[in-house]
Amino acid sequence: MKNIRNFCIIAHIDHGKSTLADRLLEYTNTVTQRELQSQTLDDMDLEKERGITIKSHAIQMDYEYKGEKFVLNLIDTPGHVDFSYEVSRSIAACEGALLIVDAAQSIQAQTISNLYLALENDLEIIPILNKIDLPSANPEEVTDEIMGLLGCKYEDVLRVSGKTGEGVHDLLEQIVARVPAPVGDPEAPLQALVFDSVYNPFRGIEAYFKVVNGRISKNEKIKFFATGKEYGADEVGTLKLKQVPKKTIECGDVGYIISGIKDAREVKVGDTITSFVNPAEAPIDGFEEVKPMVFAGIYPIESEDFEELRFSLEKLRLNDASLVFEPESSAALGFGFRCGFLGMLHMEIVQERLDREFDMNVITTVPNVSYHGFSKKDPETPILINNPSEMMDPMSLDRVEEPFIKASIITKSDFVGPVMTLCIEKRGEIVNQSYLTADRVELTFNMPLAEVVFDFYDRLKSISKGYASFDYSPIGMRASKLVKMDILINGDMVDALSSLIHDSNAYHIGKKMCEKLRELIPRQQFDIAVQAALGAKVIARETIKALRKDVTAKCYGGDISRKRKLLEKQKEGKKKMKQIGRVEVPQSAFMAVLKLND
Repeated sequence: MKNIRNFCIIAHIDHGKSTLADRLLEYTNTVTQRELQSQTLDDMDLEKERGITIKSHAIQMDYEYKGEKFVLNLIDTPGHVDFSYEVSRSIAACEGALLIVDAAQSIQAQTISNLYLALENDLEIIPILNKIDLPSANPEEVTDEIMGLLGCKYEDVLRVSGKTGEGVHDLLEQIVARVPAPVGDPEAPLQALVFDSVYNPFRGIEAYFKVVNGRISKNEKIKFFATGKEYGADEVGTLKLKQVPKKTIECGDVGYIISGIKDAREVKVGDTITSFVNPAEAPIDGFEEVKPMVFAGIYPIESEDFEELRFSLEKLRLNDASLVFEPESSAALGFGFRCGFLGMLHMEIVQERLDREFDMNVITTVPNVSYHGFSKKDPETPILINNPSEMMDPMSLDRVEEPFIKASIITKSDFVGPVMTLCIEKRGEIVNQSYLTADRVELTFNMPLAEVVFDFYDRLKSISKGYASFDYSPIGMRASKLVKMDILINGDMVDALSSLIHDSNAYHIGKKMCEKLRELIPRQQFDIAVQAALGAKVIARETIKALRKDVTAKCYGGDISRKRKLLEKQKEGKKKMKQIGRVEVPQSAFMAVLKLND
């Protein structure tokens, strides 16, 4: 055990984690030059295309230092705030963390957030200054910032370039010297923490775990604590670029297990594996349940694909434990699922993965957050409102509480004005403003999560020319004056477009939504009225004009009454058509509602 080192890489998005991981794999000869490609561990096409890490990736490296052989278990984690749950799971399986800071971009919001996550778990932090080969790098100033943040010495900060490989040998030596070896009792009953799982269509579910106490052997009978189900360990092994089967995984090591589990619900990430013959008394604690931030409905385009969509979502949840879903139905869209996501990027990625990996074409409704409603009869007991259609009747409603977040934004001092304007427009209250350096400011706001869900992140990036970094944490529920806005098309309510919004924004948003839908809904043979309403009161209206044939074209000259007769006849036909006609709302309309400011 003293020769095992478990560590993860944490950083803000695009600070070079995956590139540095490539160099570590190359310098420890874990992969051959032929297998090496840029972002070797990012195995999803989507990750390579977007240049972001979506999944944590575990890999084992062998390294020789001063004549001794060491086993290094590395977990490369995502950097985007929407995937922070992946980071928390990886941290639970490690004793050390490499905190990477880009020498050109300096410390950003997610760097600080991930650092606190690691410190809460008592991890040994190794600060690393990456991309020192860039012409725009500012190593001295950024080193001072890291020292201020961590309270470490100047020589503790390692200078590395993931691109050229400079300083990587020194980094490997520091990992061995500074990251503590795992602690555990090899003779105690087996306790292994499951920190990830993937679905293999040929072999069932593969669970990735870290052995905390005891050891796990091939063909041993094992039991999962959360479900109480027992299985045989058909294969155990370690994770190189390809899986390497072993006879036994010893205490402190990281590995995978295949036991022929077919049902996705039987493996829970964060669960503890123990021996069936000699079980441990209690599971490993300290693992957090995921709290979804954004909710949206996902519906199959063809209603008979409902079961297939359920199957696809269960497979996807194995690979993405932060996805939460439950069945629901809608008058406009039929049967589907109410899904909980960690943020807008997470929602976009789930939609894209459903399309690519499972060939599922889906419609996504307007995302929203969950609220607490209180009735006048019982003003103490909250009723959870995940969907605007669950909103109580205004007559029996006492109050509605919405979730608030503490938003931390780090930006250049030139953009403080526009960033403050944006946050105040989104009902934010400034809590703190502190200068990290002469030209970098950290702004802290308390603001409603519902205002951040839609276009906040995109607008923040555009007004700060890409320099602002954003991170948030929930701070609880607060009472707000919220109203339910319905969209009526031809007098019929489209429940998928309903939303809960603040009273002060209702008219403005209603008008914009009607204008947007007028552009997106195709014209029909009859006039279509698009209305936004608060209860029975219509607050905005747009009309989509009918496609009309020029019925008077054949009248050249003659009396006006002939033309009038033809037009009246056409008018009667349109009126009749309007009564029986139905309007299909295209998928682009549901998505466009999110981008009202474009």
